[in-house]
Amino acid sequence: MVTCAYVLLFNLIMEFNLFTLIFLIATLSYVVTLLWLNLRQDKAVTQSFNVVPSEFSEKITLKDHQKAAEYTQAKLLVNHFEVIFSTVVLLVWTIGGGMNWLDELWRMQTDNLLYIGVGFIISLMILGSLIDLPFSLYRTFILEQKFGFNKMTGKIFAGDLLKEILLTLIVGLPLIYAILYLMGAMGEYWWVYVWLVLTGFSLLMFWLYPTYIAPIFNKFKPLDNLELKTKIDSLLERTGFKSDGVFVMDGSKRSSHGNAYFTGIGKNKRIVFFDTLLDGMKDQEVEAILAHELGHFHHKHIRKHMITSFTISLLGLALLGYLINQPWFFHGLGVQTMSSHTALVLFALTLPMFSFFIAPISNYLSRKHEFEADAFAAKNTNADDLVSSLVKLYRDNAATLTPDKLYSAFHDSHPSASIRIAQLKQHESQ
Repeated sequence: MVTCAYVLLFNLIMEFNLFTLIFLIATLSYVVTLLWLNLRQDKAVTQSFNVVPSEFSEKITLKDHQKAAEYTQAKLLVNHFEVIFSTVVLLVWTIGGGMNWLDELWRMQTDNLLYIGVGFIISLMILGSLIDLPFSLYRTFILEQKFGFNKMTGKIFAGDLLKEILLTLIVGLPLIYAILYLMGAMGEYWWVYVWLVLTGFSLLMFWLYPTYIAPIFNKFKPLDNLELKTKIDSLLERTGFKSDGVFVMDGSKRSSHGNAYFTGIGKNKRIVFFDTLLDGMKDQEVEAILAHELGHFHHKHIRKHMITSFTISLLGLALLGYLINQPWFFHGLGVQTMSSHTALVLFALTLPMFSFFIAPISNYLSRKHEFEADAFAAKNTNADDLVSSLVKLYRDNAATLTPDKLYSAFHDSHPSASIRIAQLKQHESQ
């Protein structure tokens, strides 16, 4: 450990430039802010540990409320270690010389820059998965198990991991090759062509996911509750939503957490309920949850999100198009040889340090969409049914009812429970 520290310090001194300092300041600010927000969240949960918020006192017991608090605190503790560990790993990969070593290793194997780049990126992805594996195992088999949520066996976990690796190789290898080829062959404005490929790939994945990718991991069967299906068909007809069907997913083989969503684009759209959600809900509550999801469709939130995402990716690639020609960008992050593949990875690794502080803006817009979807549900079903279904979801998923406001602003794409339910009750009264 001491030797590694000396090597890291030596590399830092040798390659120091202004961008190194900016990167270190951004990384320190990012880490300190994350840990500070975690402490605020922990404090907020602790302060309300013995009192259920008055608006939930009739529906959520103190025992359930305290379980949610303990679950939240346990996740925060794990996240503390993850933040610190991932930051050390990031510094080792960048200014510690890890990426430079891996790049040189691949350059010793072949002279073909495309093969070097693909091998380099795939190696980093595999190493990253291996580094994260202990945390994933802990979260699944210790933390989730402790609070009664884990239903996954070691066989299923290993099977999922193998499927993810194979899927990454099958889909990722051609995509990485295409991106690196375009970066090298399309001149100054390569980033426009890469953006077009990534946009097309994203749309293709949206279309393929419901029918071809999701079934690799889960089983989907048509909803067989005829009474509920009649309610849903009526709701779909009233709201003008056309889909490929309503399906139930076997989420219970991995976790007892419940959820619902719709996925896909064009005519290849599916409405999906977790079997764990259906087990604990009345038919009218399920209908209200679906109405909320349809509210996103009605207000074109998915389309707006995709347009925003594609616009941000275009701006990001344009910025990378500038950085890829700047020696200070590579040298400041510990890489000696300028190349497309190292630029791509350096940009992906360091961007979160700089973009984290605009998270409250994107979360604010996301919460605005949630309020609009709730209003749509209240208009087309009974607001009280949505309230009762949300309370059950908060209870069954052990979601804290008393999050810290600042922590929530940075981390939560959905409004807090009390604010959301207050809005729904206002809709009901109107």
